[in-house]
Amino acid sequence: MKVLDLRCSHGHGFEGWFASNEAFENQLAGGLVECPVCADTRIVKLLSAPRLNLGNAKAPAEAAASPAPAAAQVPAEQSPEARWMRAVREVLAKTEDVGDRFADEARKMHYGETEERGIRGQATREQTEALLDEGIPVMPLPIPAALKETLQ
Repeated sequence: MKVLDLRCSHGHGFEGWFASNEAFENQLAGGLVECPVCADTRIVKLLSAPRLNLGNAKAPAEAAASPAPAAAQVPAEQSPEARWMRAVREVLAKTEDVGDRFADEARKMHYGETEERGIRGQATREQTEALLDEGIPVMPLPIPAALKETLQ
C-alpha cells in the first residue's frame, strides 16, 4: 500500500492511499482522484521521503529530550482543512436538507409561518440576495462531494 501526500490546485493538502504508484497514476489520469475539501481533480503528488527504521542512533533519554520539528507539533486533526471538515460535518448533522426549497423555507421561518429549525439547501444568487434584502440571514456553505455521500 502506497500512502501519498497530495495537494490540489487550491493548496489543500491531503493523503491518498493506493495499491501502487501505477494505480495512483491511472486513477489520476481518469479524474478519479479529487480533493476532499473542494473536489478539485487537478492533483499533484508532493515529494515525500520514505521512512526507514534503522534504529535510534540517540540514546532513549536524549531522543526524548530533543524537540520535535515544528510540523510534528501541530496534530493533523487541527489543520485548517480538518477543522473546516469537522465544522461542515456538524452542520450536516444538525440541519435539515430542504433542497431547492431553501428560499421558501427560510422565508416561512422568518415570518413565523413555520417553526424555526436549522436548514440547508440550494438557492440561486438572486434568491440569496433577495433573502438578505429582506433581513433573512443566510450564508453559502460549499459542501465537498465526499461529504454528501454515506461515509464508509
